[in-house]
Amino acid sequence: MRIVIKNGQIVIPGEKETVRGDLAVENGLVISAGGTADTENSEVIDAEGKWVLPGLIDMHVHLREPGQEAKEDIRTGTMAAAAGGITRVATMANTSPVIDCAAVLRDVLQRAESEGAVKVSVIGAVSKNLEGKRLSEMGDLAEAGAVAYSDDGHYIENADFMRRAMEYADMLGKMIIDHAEDRTMCAAGHMNEGTVSYELGVTGRPAAGEDIAVARDLILSELTGCHIHIAHVSSGKSVALIRQAKKKGIHVTAEVTAQHLFFNDSYLKNYDTRFKMAPPIRTEEDRQALIQGLLDGTLDAVVTDHAPHANEEKDAPFCCAPNGMAGLETSLPAVMTALYHTGKISAGQIAQVMSSAPAALLGVRGGCLKPGYPADITVIDPERTWTVRGSGLYTKSLFTPFEGITLKGRAVMTIVDGRIVMREGKVLA
Repeated sequence: MRIVIKNGQIVIPGEKETVRGDLAVENGLVISAGGTADTENSEVIDAEGKWVLPGLIDMHVHLREPGQEAKEDIRTGTMAAAAGGITRVATMANTSPVIDCAAVLRDVLQRAESEGAVKVSVIGAVSKNLEGKRLSEMGDLAEAGAVAYSDDGHYIENADFMRRAMEYADMLGKMIIDHAEDRTMCAAGHMNEGTVSYELGVTGRPAAGEDIAVARDLILSELTGCHIHIAHVSSGKSVALIRQAKKKGIHVTAEVTAQHLFFNDSYLKNYDTRFKMAPPIRTEEDRQALIQGLLDGTLDAVVTDHAPHANEEKDAPFCCAPNGMAGLETSLPAVMTALYHTGKISAGQIAQVMSSAPAALLGVRGGCLKPGYPADITVIDPERTWTVRGSGLYTKSLFTPFEGITLKGRAVMTIVDGRIVMREGKVLA
């Protein structure tokens, strides 16, 4: 099938200026970008006033399948991704059973192939059963297609074990995605430790617990040479540590979630479980440090950490509810509202941190609209406003911290391998 997207502003990752012109795709590949394309025998899409970006990629998602389908499954999770303009997700290993061997990883890939509305990459576990005691089948996982390793949701407490894991990952040419929260400091907490937690009388998770974990693993990365990727950075001091490590030449990259860029801990003053997550939403000072870290390149990618739970689990007293939220459908609008429409970030920077950088980190072909690349495309209306209602989302989780908030900027079309999978908010795949 041949598609021509006409009159759009083609967004080049990292560039300040967009290019007005047509984008033509055929047989699942981009065949031309810019200028005027031949529309004969083509489906023509008028993108006047809209952005045309390389398909968004979310490198930190929990699709919950296998074993936790009450929370989410591959079908509903990838439909939520398509609705959010995301053409590829990378799903984490903390499923049941854990993705710690090739057999489970292959099963997830097969399920994704048959059920997925968008592309799915799979991240294998670092340790067996996420226990931090025995290495997973790292070599077999890599051979079966794992794009990285992570025990996300669990911090690997044993420094020597983490060192050995990093040495193996480095030999296999894979990065370790690090959930950096020292459990001895953070496990008992329910929100950021600070003024708000003290006012509410809720046990907090101190930012120092994240900072200590980040510092240790930066040292181990320097020792082993392994590429360490710090997941969902939430602390301003962690941003400073990562910035310093990059200047020193340590092989580190990092990500930040859209929700940590949008909210601060004042939103938790009503004990609202929609805002309960790990790491927690922190202070306004931390939020501003995260934004600065994204703008200066310290933080490489924006992700969702899409971690939905069954509605009855979140509809519970604050200290009893699990950490996590659904984010695939709100991440782009949140970034657009908080950063683009406030003049902090350009369209090209959005394409960089939400498409091309994640593609490079995962080692997948994407994040680019040059001829010959896969026709994974996101069309965005930067002026489209949307009041979020959990009941209208594709994810199984109705609990979203953006409930009732009006966001500006939204994907209006998602194309995967030259096939339209979402049009005007409706998923077609």
